[in-house]
Amino acid sequence: MAKSVLVDLTRCIGCRGCQAACKEWNERKARETTLTGVYTNPPALSSDCYTRINFVEQNSSGAPVWSFVKNQCMHCKEPACASACPVGALFKTEAGPVAYDFDKCIGCRYCMMACPFQIPKYEWESASPWVQKCTFCSERMKDDLVPACIKTCPTGTMFYGETKEVEAEAKKRMASAPGRYVNHVYGLEEAGGTSWIYLSKVPFEELGFNMNVPKAALPDLTYASLSKIPASVAGFVAALSAIAYFRNRGSKED
Repeated sequence: MAKSVLVDLTRCIGCRGCQAACKEWNERKARETTLTGVYTNPPALSSDCYTRINFVEQNSSGAPVWSFVKNQCMHCKEPACASACPVGALFKTEAGPVAYDFDKCIGCRYCMMACPFQIPKYEWESASPWVQKCTFCSERMKDDLVPACIKTCPTGTMFYGETKEVEAEAKKRMASAPGRYVNHVYGLEEAGGTSWIYLSKVPFEELGFNMNVPKAALPDLTYASLSKIPASVAGFVAALSAIAYFRNRGSKED
């Protein structure tokens, strides 16, 4: 059965434990530093930062009021990134994650253009670049382990379970405490539905969420666009595939 996550932003304390756990599990660098050498919060998701806690300050006449927002791949039920990929490097698994096959990737970056949440990132600084993003800890899920970010959270911000159970929990919380949340479950309908959904006390537009994402699933739109790609571009994709083949073979030999 497919898994999903409910992120209840009213419970997040901004500890960034999930962020640290994600980096450790995925062996990603902590690159953001100050002049004193102290690591700071990354300014955005990157090829080395799959999940990030965003600190949002609300205007207040008294003491500052903060909201903490966990950002990562939304793992759409019908992902536009996968439909835009001409070689199937990105794909939706039955368990829920949108996973990535390094061996197939040709570096065309169509996935980056297709994603309405601007999630996939490219390793621009690398001589042998890959696309990088949260994989929903698909390797851990195969072994019946909870994703690293969820396991680390000390406040139960993330409710993890089967999709129907998670969506029911979101609706239950809204019904039982109507004054605690805005009347919207973000991700329940956006882009045809996502595997990560959110509850919040603060309107989502004030927290930086993209409110212009259509409710319709996006693959039909990306397929319509890709079907109009001229033969010359198709040839370019074939050339990229050849380059990627030799690059990937070289990476394996290393």
